[in-house]
Amino acid sequence: MILSPSLLSADFSRLADELAALEAAGISWLHLDIMDGAFVPNITFGQPVIQSLRQRSSRLFFDVHLMIEEPARYLEAFRDAGADMLVIHAEADRHPQRTLSEIRRLGMKAGLAFNPGTDIAPLRWLAPDLDMVLIMSVNPGFSGQKFIPQSFDKIRATRTMLNAAGAGDVLIQVDGGACPENTAQLVAAGADVLVSGSAFFGHPPYDRCHQRFQAAARTAADNAHDARCAAAALWQPGRALKK
Repeated sequence: MILSPSLLSADFSRLADELAALEAAGISWLHLDIMDGAFVPNITFGQPVIQSLRQRSSRLFFDVHLMIEEPARYLEAFRDAGADMLVIHAEADRHPQRTLSEIRRLGMKAGLAFNPGTDIAPLRWLAPDLDMVLIMSVNPGFSGQKFIPQSFDKIRATRTMLNAAGAGDVLIQVDGGACPENTAQLVAAGADVLVSGSAFFGHPPYDRCHQRFQAAARTAADNAHDARCAAAALWQPGRALKK
């Protein structure tokens, strides 16, 4: 299992120190939530913050979650800022296949997110253009929300659909309410990457918190899951900066 802590729950007054602490704790991914106040009822940060973070860290894989309308307008800007992966929302893009393929052409990994009330049926046609599927287990916009139990069935259905489409190597990420207490269930359902905000940053020291997540994941991991995570661990941070 890959843990991708959500920067929204970090201490924004000392972000450089937070990045250093994450790296020291063995964290390899960082989840960056970009919100525009239109697609979701909140506004966070954009490319300048990502660029400044990239200048501070060459080791973390920047997992950038675009909760914005018409994300295709900003792909190159986020690439240039230092994003390693861009995840767009199925609900926010009229032409997701074109956008996903363009993300890959620009040298980044491509992901597609689904809100709790959105059917995953488009995966049947979009799987060849994906590196990761993000299942929202809360309604997007704010951290600290309660996990929606129906998400377990949606994760299982996503894994089944990806396997049927010949895309068994595509990762499944879960965002919202993930914690050590439900990690085993999430991994057993098919999750490969867990996004954690307050359940991670609110329980220092980070190395021990990371260990608690990983210990819980090991009780449920299977060989296929391990293989996907091992492959994803080889994804190199800062790919988007290489011209």
